[in-house]
Amino acid sequence: MAFKTRHSLRKAFRNKRFSLSSEKQTAAAQGLVQQYQQNTLFQGEQNLALYLSFDGEVDTQPLIDYLWSMKRGVFLPILHPFCQGHLLFQEFTHDTKMRENHFGILEPTLNVQRVCPVEKLNVIFTPLVAFDLSGNRLGMGGGFYDRTLTGLASLNEKCRPIVVGLAHELQKSAALPVEPWDIRLPYILTASKLYSFL
Repeated sequence: MAFKTRHSLRKAFRNKRFSLSSEKQTAAAQGLVQQYQQNTLFQGEQNLALYLSFDGEVDTQPLIDYLWSMKRGVFLPILHPFCQGHLLFQEFTHDTKMRENHFGILEPTLNVQRVCPVEKLNVIFTPLVAFDLSGNRLGMGGGFYDRTLTGLASLNEKCRPIVVGLAHELQKSAALPVEPWDIRLPYILTASKLYSFL
């Protein structure tokens, strides 16, 4: 029953994303950059993991462009080649060679010299389908971010990256069904505000 509920919620929230006009998508992407610039949470952070938007997600490219202009390190997720269901984060620059993974999502072609250990990242921005007012995140169902973020708990707090979900405001729900393996997010950033669930 819970699986069916989560499946129907994913479908409903994805449809909401797709209903946004290109003008609203552009405004949301620009608003995301403004919120990033205004929030002291991100000041001075050098290495940031993002992702390339897919499936109606809020467009991350303007934020990536801004971070490049500020000489910040930008890293993208790669499906881990040996540890199934986990992610690696690799440096992303203007000349990074890209490939499509088996989900049809672009990711850097693996170069182990460019991979950044999770403890060296300052911020990890995660995609999501929906979030609620307790910081619960509904992902696409693959569990890649949940598995990857589970390992952060074992890191020294000083080495632990800040984890922030990125979303459109219309992806907000009053409450979402939660499973034991779901990782609650401390922050969600939208085009209009930074939500804190600490």
